[in-house]
Amino acid sequence: MTDTDSITGRLVSVTLDAASIGQISREVEHERQVAIFDLLEQNSFEPVGAPGGEFVLRLSLVSNRLVLQIFRADGEPVTTHILSLTPFRRIIRDYYLVCDSYYEAIKVSTPSQIEAIDMGRRALHDEGAQILRDKLADKIAIDKLTARRLFTLIAVLRWKG
Repeated sequence: MTDTDSITGRLVSVTLDAASIGQISREVEHERQVAIFDLLEQNSFEPVGAPGGEFVLRLSLVSNRLVLQIFRADGEPVTTHILSLTPFRRIIRDYYLVCDSYYEAIKVSTPSQIEAIDMGRRALHDEGAQILRDKLADKIAIDKLTARRLFTLIAVLRWKG
């Protein structure tokens, strides 16, 4: 499914498995909270073969793999997808290096320097979101904004701060 205008499903709940989340900084926790809030405010999410409706997503890590468990809002299981994290390894590492630079720049840099770092951060974020969309293309239809926010949550799960 590539036409995101035809996606009629949406996420109404997203959780990250507490056991999968390592020790995270205040900034990373803030990123997680904002991503979930924004995701629930606006998203397009539709598992292939389960058109329309409201869905619940639970993300976890098992043996260096991303597990996406999808349920209907009433708790009925829809499907589970398991993705290798290998394609995300470099982009997540680079993303957090730039994020760390961004958090430091906010404290001491000029607005133009902060903006330059933020542009790099957004570019990496977009790249990670596109990788996610490509990996899910035949499994779950999602739009670009949904992919960006889900990428943030994957990065939070992979954070090794």
